Amino acid sequence: MRRLNPDHLDAFAQVVRLGSFSAAAAHLNLTQPAISLQLRQLERRLGVRLLDRIGRKATATAAGEELLHHAASIAAAIAAAEEALAGHASGERGRVRIGTGATACIYLLPPALAAVRTRLPGIEIVVTTGNTPEILRAVEDNQIDAALVTLPAGGRAFQVRPLFEDPFVAIFPADSDAPARATPAGLAERPVLLFEPGARTRSLVDHWFLAAGIAVQPVMELGSVEAIKEMVGAGLGCAVLPGMALGGRHPRLDVRPLSPRLSRRLALVLRQDKPMTRGLREMVAAIERLRKNAGPLATPAPPVREPVSRSRGAPA
Repeated sequence: MRRLNPDHLDAFAQVVRLGSFSAAAAHLNLTQPAISLQLRQLERRLGVRLLDRIGRKATATAAGEELLHHAASIAAAIAAAEEALAGHASGERGRVRIGTGATACIYLLPPALAAVRTRLPGIEIVVTTGNTPEILRAVEDNQIDAALVTLPAGGRAFQVRPLFEDPFVAIFPADSDAPARATPAGLAERPVLLFEPGARTRSLVDHWFLAAGIAVQPVMELGSVEAIKEMVGAGLGCAVLPGMALGGRHPRLDVRPLSPRLSRRLALVLRQDKPMTRGLREMVAAIERLRKNAGPLATPAPPVREPVSRSRGAPA
C-alpha cells in the first residue's frame, strides 16, 4: 500500500487555505495541472472526495476537514524531525562512543571529554571502561567508535595511532625507607599490592617480575588504582602502577622509578572503515592533544611496527 505523500498533503492544505488551485499553485511554485494531479492522487489513495468546487472556490468536504486536522499534525511532526536532524547534518549533534581502561578514564580522558563538550555541547558522549581485549572487540563490532588502550592492538580491521609511552613507577608509604630505584627483587621482599588479573597493565607487571626470575605473590589484588594508592598510603605494602596515575602531590606516598625500566604504550584505535563524523573527529583530535598534557613521566610513543594480525592478542 502506498503511503501518504507529504507534498500531496501540503498541496491539499494550501488549496483549502487559499480557496483555489491556481493560488495554491502560485504559492508552491507549481503549475495548476500539477496541483490538480496531486489532489487526484491523494483522493484516489484515500478513496474519498476531499474538495468541493463551488464556482471558483474550493472548500474541504467533511472528509477533507478531518484530513486537514491530521495534515497539520503530520506537517508539524515533519518540521520537528527536520529541525532535530539539522544538528546531526551539521555535526553539532550526534553520539560518540569511547572505550578505555579505568586508569586512562580517570587520569587522562577527562580533559578531552571536556574539550569536546565545550565545542559541541549537543554531542552525546558515551564512555565504556574495560580491559583491552573486550574494548577492542567492541571497536571491531562497531559497538564503540574509538578506543584508548594499551598496545598491542592487532587486527587488520584497525587503524592504530600511538600517543605516548607511560612509564610504570613503584609507590611506597611515605617515610618507609624506600629505595632510590625499585627492583623486582627489592619489591618481592615487601608486601606487594597489584591491580587485579585480566588487565594488560597487570600482565606487563607480572612479566617484569618474571623476567627477573620472580613469580610475585601479591598480598592484595584490587580493581581500583585509587584503592591501591590508599592501601599503600596506609602502610599496607608497596605497589607498581602506571605513571599517569601519580600526577600531582601525594604526601602519603613515595614514588620511585623502576629498574629495569617498564612502560606501556597507549594508542588510539579505530576501525579502518569507520566514518568520521564531526563529533568523532573532534574527539580524536582532543585525545591526540592529550600527549601534550600527559605529565612529565610520559613520552611520545614511537610508530607501531608490530606485525598486523587478526589475533586478538593476550589478555589485557
